[in-house]
Amino acid sequence: MIGGGLIYAMAGVVLFALGFYGFIVHAHLVRKLIVFNIMGSGVFLVLVGLPQRVAGTPPDRVSEALVLTGIVVAVSATAFGLALVRRLYDLTGETRLPNDPRPEP
Repeated sequence: MIGGGLIYAMAGVVLFALGFYGFIVHAHLVRKLIVFNIMGSGVFLVLVGLPQRVAGTPPDRVSEALVLTGIVVAVSATAFGLALVRRLYDLTGETRLPNDPRPEP
């Protein structure tokens, strides 16, 4: 039978795969930033779901600390990324990189 932690880990892998697909497909930088956050959420789910747990013992504190640190870093990186996209929009008037050959939808 599949345990609860393995379900979280599989959901994290699916989220990461969907985010990776969106990162490749979209040219818009804000969309890329959103799917990058979705990929990060998938990694957090894997880090929380994979550590082995024995009934009656507390969960692994190291993986919890890594996830909490990752959330803080992800929030600050997202804010920095949005500031960079805003600056690029102010300078060029576009929200995609100038050398990206894909057309804007």
